[in-house]
Amino acid sequence: MPTYSGGLGMLAGDTLRSAADMKVPMVAVTLLSRKGYFHQNLDVTGRQTEEPEQWAVEDFLEKQQTMISVMLEGRTICISAWKREITGISGYKVPVYFLDTDLPENAAWDRTLTDYLYGGDLYYRICQEVVLGIGGVRMLRAMGYTGIERYHMNEGHAAFMALELLDEQLAQAGRSTISWEDVDTVRKKCVFTTHTPVPAGQDKFPMDLVSRVLGRHEVLEIESLYSFEDVLNMTYLALNLSHYVNGVAKRHGEISRLMFAPYMIDSITNGVHAATWTAKSFQDLFDIHIPGWREDNFSLRYALNIPKHEVWIAHSAAKRQLVDHVNRWTGAGFDPKVLTIGFARRATAYKRADLLFQDIDRLRGIASRVGPFQVVYAGKAHPTDQTGKELIKRIFRYMKELKNEVRVVYLPNYSMGLGKLITSGVDVLLNTPEPPLEASGSSGMKAALNGVPSLSVLDGWWIEGCIEGITGWSIETETVITGGILSPAPDRSKDAASLYEKLEKVVVPTFYGNRDRFMNMMLHCIALNGSFFNSQRMVMQYVLKAYFE
Repeated sequence: MPTYSGGLGMLAGDTLRSAADMKVPMVAVTLLSRKGYFHQNLDVTGRQTEEPEQWAVEDFLEKQQTMISVMLEGRTICISAWKREITGISGYKVPVYFLDTDLPENAAWDRTLTDYLYGGDLYYRICQEVVLGIGGVRMLRAMGYTGIERYHMNEGHAAFMALELLDEQLAQAGRSTISWEDVDTVRKKCVFTTHTPVPAGQDKFPMDLVSRVLGRHEVLEIESLYSFEDVLNMTYLALNLSHYVNGVAKRHGEISRLMFAPYMIDSITNGVHAATWTAKSFQDLFDIHIPGWREDNFSLRYALNIPKHEVWIAHSAAKRQLVDHVNRWTGAGFDPKVLTIGFARRATAYKRADLLFQDIDRLRGIASRVGPFQVVYAGKAHPTDQTGKELIKRIFRYMKELKNEVRVVYLPNYSMGLGKLITSGVDVLLNTPEPPLEASGSSGMKAALNGVPSLSVLDGWWIEGCIEGITGWSIETETVITGGILSPAPDRSKDAASLYEKLEKVVVPTFYGNRDRFMNMMLHCIALNGSFFNSQRMVMQYVLKAYFE
């Protein structure tokens, strides 16, 4: 179901899978996204074009008969729901409700509100967030969910949920005016996770637009709950109406406390669903040597006892699948014996997908003198992100410039399936974000489950997961401190130099010249990072810290 654009959506799915595995009583609400995020087409120059990602809703979801409504600009918007149940290891089910406005009761434009993920202008976006936040709570009530103890907002997109809870509190108390006691009551029910320090991830709406769409609302008179720079800031609304707030890695928690002082912001480092992201060959291997690993991801620490040659056989099977896919779709002539590096990330400027090509001549030199390598890229640029689109085109130009000296491919239409192929099939996963903008990242976690070490900038989760030469390698970066906040240095040449140094002196020589050490690193990736950076551990921490404290 193409109802996600990248890491945040995949994380939501992994969270629910682990909740089902662990029998955590949870229900999820999202928008239907009938036309998905988008289907990415890339021409021979790397120019990206988009088209709707149509999918057969009826093949995946069960239509519900319940209908609720919300008000937008004084008009009634009817909302129905579709249901999917996520089944855990023992058969325990976690329901997910997908809200849908494509109903004959609605006007033509209103029927499109649940069509696109991250689509449209500010008006479209705020209307979507009213449907999600206010409509989501009302749908839960209509479905009979009246005893919910905690409401978890993933990013500020759902923060209007808190307004509906305030309205419910007023109705229950028989009052028409909000008191701070009401605010405290709602706050005790709410949990908020902020997922990015990037400004584009913080939804902000002009107050005239908010007033127009919502009409008069009591909470809008309590400006301290939401306002920042005379706009409704959804992040601040969520911060002010949540009793527990967390970032998604230890470093991200630190950065968030600087960004949103004086709020108390904890950290729970993200994780990935182990059984979902582990290649079939590794699942079979774990079943033999670590029975019960699906139920207890921590038991993956026993991976150190797996014979190295068996890990290499499992990796070779996963790599063959990736190489076959690459050659079938691109005709690039990838060789399964050649060191294969992967970069599978959203195509946006701060992730710096092109850092590898900072010095083309040095890259050629490493390939000719030290050992050959080939590179697999994948990632979508947001339809309105022109810088991201130009980034993809630059990589295509480098592909042609390098030709057969360093074979590079860019696979279109990055998806969960393609992501799994890459993170399990490459020999080394590359990640080069500008610190401190990588809140967490999860591709490297998926790779670790498959014994794939990372070559990455020390930011996000990798600060916690990197043991140099044991689970992978770090890329040194140059940063500056401005106004007490860490930010990227304007010159990235030193970052690129560190990347080349690691490739030339450590990564390539280890792969070709010390296979025993490389396999030892693979075992440690699974045992140290795979056993910890999983969503089972993450959900357990949410239960202990946020849900049932």
